[in-house]
Amino acid sequence: MSTDDLPLASSGGCGDGCACGAASDGLDEEYLECGLDPALAQLLADAGLDPVEVEDIANVAIQEDLDHGVDVTTVATIPEDAVATADFVAREAGVVAGLRVAEAVVSVVCEDEFEVERHVEDGDRVEAGQKLLSVTTRTRDLLTAERSALNLLCRLSGIATATRAWTDALEGTRARVRDTRKTTPGLRSLEKFAVRCGGGVNHRMSLSDAALVKDNHVVAAGGVAQAFKAVREAFPDVPIEVEVDTLHQLREVVDAGADLILLDNFTPGECEEAVALVHGRAALEASGRLTLATARAYADTGVDYLAVGALTHSSPILDIGLDLREAE
Repeated sequence: MSTDDLPLASSGGCGDGCACGAASDGLDEEYLECGLDPALAQLLADAGLDPVEVEDIANVAIQEDLDHGVDVTTVATIPEDAVATADFVAREAGVVAGLRVAEAVVSVVCEDEFEVERHVEDGDRVEAGQKLLSVTTRTRDLLTAERSALNLLCRLSGIATATRAWTDALEGTRARVRDTRKTTPGLRSLEKFAVRCGGGVNHRMSLSDAALVKDNHVVAAGGVAQAFKAVREAFPDVPIEVEVDTLHQLREVVDAGADLILLDNFTPGECEEAVALVHGRAALEASGRLTLATARAYADTGVDYLAVGALTHSSPILDIGLDLREAE
């Protein structure tokens, strides 16, 4: 854990050190289009996130909440020049993810510079009552940003917490838990980042960066081996995973040269047979019928991955709150 005091730029990014046009060591050129503070943009980039995309998500979240108006309750009750410190605090134990995303939400709201004190890092286990992040700025801005920042932070931390439970269950085996494309539209990169924070492994990010031959492709192509060959010929440099339902199909695609095979709805016993049949010629991923209670049984068969769509489509949030106090 580390504590890092970092003053960030104003919401528009046009104060001192603005990323709009200023050079910043280590940042790619496209990141210079981002209105976030360069230091925050760099932290997001280092985590494998696109700062421009994160800023866009933050803006969409805030605009959804404001609906092109103002925060009427806050404007009516809080003096314009009031300043406070907001502590993001875990209400329950878990694994945190999305702290820099929460900072980005605050950044797009703030009309003045603000200071942030980081008490933990993404991927850390935290306990109930533990401070995660403290932000000092105008009270109005803190309260306006509160719900949007928490919505994202709680969601991502819930995914990271669920993923860590799977990671812990697989400890000592060769198997890794992987996510799927069953993500919230518009939030895929953030949710897959949260999986990484929990110790999981990302599957493909999109339909274009890797191929996954599934049952409908097999029907359309006239067979599983034919479907694999068609993708290999059309896109020779793209990684290809092939879904199989039977050991017979497994033999076909191994003989065809598949490097990664998804065992759909195989039992642990069938997975053991598949591992023995393939004998290291391809990586194997178990999918379907997987729960935390059965995770170890599948991992012990020798498969390389467990595909768990529930990481992103069904994980409950991690309860995190925001507590306001006087600025020091």
